[in-house]
Formats: sequence, structure tokens, C-alpha cells
Amino acid sequence: MTETNPYIKVRDVMTPTVETIQGLAPVSEAIRVMKKKRYGALLVDKRDDSDEYGIITVQDIARNVIAPNLSPDRVHVYEVMTKPVLGVHGDMNIRYAIRLLDRVNHLRALVVENGRAIGIVTMYDMVMSYMDEQDPG
Repeated sequence: MTETNPYIKVRDVMTPTVETIQGLAPVSEAIRVMKKKRYGALLVDKRDDSDEYGIITVQDIARNVIAPNLSPDRVHVYEVMTKPVLGVHGDMNIRYAIRLLDRVNHLRALVVENGRAIGIVTMYDMVMSYMDEQDPG
């Protein structure tokens, strides 16, 4: 009996829309955008070509703004974001992307090609797609 190992690319399951925010924006603005778009994370834009992308998540806001009872209007995105953001290539097999995210205890990664952000992929999306391939019924 042979085991089937589908080769699903990260780009096949990623969210191709990447919403960005500036690091100097207040966290309250990030919350408004997340709520409007129904996103759990926003990409923090590079300041210049030598900079790296960052990411701000709902968990970052909960841990670093709400829990310590700080004002989202007075805290800047750059103060609570994670930088650099973990990136994976669009051609990566999701099995390896799942392993990587698990190893570093992350729930999402930026999908990058040619130094440019092309999407966001989540652990949830990859696991569900992988399981759909294993048991399409």
C-alpha cells in the first residue's frame, strides 16, 4: 500500500490579498482595518528597500496593548509588531511550511517571491487543504 503525499504549493492556499499598515500608525488604526477586512493580522510595510516586513496580529494587540490596559490610540504599531516576519516561498510544499510554522510556534507566514509580499498563509488554511487532499469526501 502506498501513501499518497499530495504536493500542494503554499501559493495555492494563501490569501493573495495583503493588507499593509505603516509602523507609525496607532494600534487603533490597525484594529479598525482588521475589523473592516475581517483579518487577524496586517503586514507592516517596509520603510525602505533595506528594511524588512513586520506583522501585527490580534494576539500582539491583546498581549501588548489590551492586557496591560494601554490606549490603542497612544501605542504605535511598531511598538507591538513582530519583525522580521517569517516568510515562505510560494512554491514551497505546504507540508514543509506546516513543519516550519510549527517549529517556530507561528500561526501564519508571509508568502514572498522576488523580495515582494504576494500573500499570507495560515496554519489553518494549510492543514485544512492538506486534509481535503487526504480525504476529499
